[in-house]
Amino acid sequence: MTELSVMIPQIGKFIQCDRDMHCIFMILPTYLMHIVIMVKLYTCQFNSDKIKDLTDQLYSHWKNLESPEEYEIMKTYAAKARLFSLIYSSYYIICCPMFVFVSLTPQILNIVLPLNESRPMLMPYEAHYFVHDDREYFYYIFFHALVAILIVITGILAHDCMILTYVEHVCSIFAVAGFRFENLACNKDTDLINNNLINMYNQKIAISVHTHLQALQFAELLEDAFSITFAIQIAIVTVAMSISLLQLAVQLDDTLEMMRYTAFVVGQLIHLFCFSLQGQRLLDHSLKIHDKIYNCSWYNIPVKSQKLLLNVMRRSLQPNILSAGGIYIFSLKSFTTVLQSSMSYFTVLASFQ
Repeated sequence: MTELSVMIPQIGKFIQCDRDMHCIFMILPTYLMHIVIMVKLYTCQFNSDKIKDLTDQLYSHWKNLESPEEYEIMKTYAAKARLFSLIYSSYYIICCPMFVFVSLTPQILNIVLPLNESRPMLMPYEAHYFVHDDREYFYYIFFHALVAILIVITGILAHDCMILTYVEHVCSIFAVAGFRFENLACNKDTDLINNNLINMYNQKIAISVHTHLQALQFAELLEDAFSITFAIQIAIVTVAMSISLLQLAVQLDDTLEMMRYTAFVVGQLIHLFCFSLQGQRLLDHSLKIHDKIYNCSWYNIPVKSQKLLLNVMRRSLQPNILSAGGIYIFSLKSFTTVLQSSMSYFTVLASFQ
């Protein structure tokens, strides 16, 4: 409801623009971002069963650890997830309210540095609240925008930080599986007879393979839960970033508006970069299993047991990914591709100005 209370006045502003493209482009960046927010919020609602399964698996993985070293690996990745979420959240908690507070600057300057006439009012965002004069109700609109953005930010950060934490967790499971594969040949019981030795290695390999399977299942469930909504978000973010860059170029003479659009563009870049970075980490960790097996002392393992590792090595050559509809793969390379696409669209839009 909070999100709808923001979007409805923006729709009113669209109607008021009466096909004026300059006016429409002023509204589109924030309106498109609110659509992305709606997609994120409803993702949690429609995928609640899958998210519950992901959370249940996350807790079960901690219970299946067998050594202090594995616990430390998981603990290290959990600390990274916490730090990553903290850095990600800090920008939005600080900058999003500032986007609204910038609209108070003219009023503050009128008190601190008064002129012969009042400075023009700057609205918190482009919207029409179906009143005769929006400026007369400025402080009501400002209060509504501030409260709405604080509520919405809470939901957004909960959604995004949850996904970032899930990705970091699956990376930790791949790391634990890699640790077990690396230490397969660390056998202190050298006096075991051949059959017992083979059984012991087969059991260790089975445990390692099971851990790798858990990581694969978690990664596939994560991909299945968020893939479609990621596709919608990427399409909208690409268009919104292009229009934001256009508005930034148009508003170069207006310092306050330029600051707002700069913060808006940076926020979109941070959002896209964080997911691309985590997607790259997932891809790298899934591929590293092959190297971990190859780098262990596999030549000390009985030949019959060595053959069991081949299927794992073959599977690890196929990376696990975080994608948007199976079309866009979140990685650092794809991040640069989106930036290039946004710049291309910006150039095309600028040519019509």
